[in-house]
Amino acid sequence: MSRVCQLTGRRPKAGNNVSHSNAKTKRRFVPNIHTKRYFIPETGQWVSIKLSTKAMKNINKLGVYAYLRKLEKKGVNTGVKLTKVIS
Repeated sequence: MSRVCQLTGRRPKAGNNVSHSNAKTKRRFVPNIHTKRYFIPETGQWVSIKLSTKAMKNINKLGVYAYLRKLEKKGVNTGVKLTKVIS
């Protein structure tokens, strides 16, 4: 499972562990990625997204539909099709 957020694009970074003697060994900083399902009432569909906790905070603040529309306008490929349900 790749550790990349679908919405923010966060991915693992490389760095060093630094010991008390200042010896350096390579390590990875992996983002906090979760698979989460959201219901989008505007489209009437459930979507499953792999996202970081930073993206979750943005969704809680703006709402799922508004956040996905914002990313769509920026040109980010979220992997979610937003089609309005006509009722």
